[in-house]
Amino acid sequence: MKNGKLGYAVVGLGIGRAHADAAAGAKDAELVAVCDIIKSKLDAEAEKYPYIKTFESFDEMIKDDEIDIVSICLPSSMHAEFAVRAIEAGKNVLVEKPIDITVDAALKIEAARRKYGVKVGVVHQNRKNACMAPIHDAVASGRLGKLFLGQFAVKWYREESYYKGWHGTWEYDGGGSLMNQAVHTVDLMQWLMGEVTSVRSETKIVNHSIETEDLSASLLTFKSGALGLFTSTTCAYPGISTDIQLYGTKGTIEADADILKTWKLADSDDEDAEEEEMLAKYGHGNGYAATLDKTLVTGHAAIVEDMIAAVKDDRDPLILPTEAIKSVRIVNAIYEAARTGETIKL
Repeated sequence: MKNGKLGYAVVGLGIGRAHADAAAGAKDAELVAVCDIIKSKLDAEAEKYPYIKTFESFDEMIKDDEIDIVSICLPSSMHAEFAVRAIEAGKNVLVEKPIDITVDAALKIEAARRKYGVKVGVVHQNRKNACMAPIHDAVASGRLGKLFLGQFAVKWYREESYYKGWHGTWEYDGGGSLMNQAVHTVDLMQWLMGEVTSVRSETKIVNHSIETEDLSASLLTFKSGALGLFTSTTCAYPGISTDIQLYGTKGTIEADADILKTWKLADSDDEDAEEEEMLAKYGHGNGYAATLDKTLVTGHAAIVEDMIAAVKDDRDPLILPTEAIKSVRIVNAIYEAARTGETIKL
């Protein structure tokens, strides 16, 4: 704690820059330090925030007593190793998605959290999209009736240059379009539709020179009996949409990422009026919704601020390791189904 504020640090200045910006702008925290092995990245952050400390050694950084929270923003397969090291040093930890690339690695984070009693959260910021809370509430309250189908499609695009580093490798990325880009939507799928019991899948490399897939197509069965269709790609030029479509016996809800598209619920007193109201509030994306609700925060800032509040108020972060592990388990089951050609049971 420094000047009455929690000290925040970030390791990995790729997506970690967003974490640093969020911490620097937070009311109850202060950006104290950043760490990276590339000096030019450290210099850029120090120019932006002249008061911070910069480290090329993670072990040296986590010795700093001014640091209360560390964001782990490294290549995906390094998350567990560095998170556990920070936890063992007594730091609270926020881990970028995915929590790691295997369930076994992710469980090491959960074991360390329980052993050392610190706060550990995971970044799945799309749950904080403005339209997601009302969608989740509608499902949970039974307004859609019995869910029978969910369709989820991540139709993004990445240039070949995106894959020049660790992206698209099994060792560091743990997969391609599914594990890296679409894992956020896998998280939303299981959050909205519940436990997945089996998976069939095919994956392909369509348009990139990579080890992993840039296209996946899967059929999932849920514990509820509902079916799910899930596709992911980084070949959909120039980047099209993130479709989230829920169909129940009493209603239909469709969204494109943070933009609500359809809200049809049979139990409504005035179906058209309710849809018009919901589309007016949530049909233009997070930015527009935030102008209506001044307390609404989305994106990485929402998750960083939630993590800070969790430490300050001594409560659990929004997404615990046990919850984040679910999407990693589903993704790896999809890869196993594609590799073997078999139906994989979870």
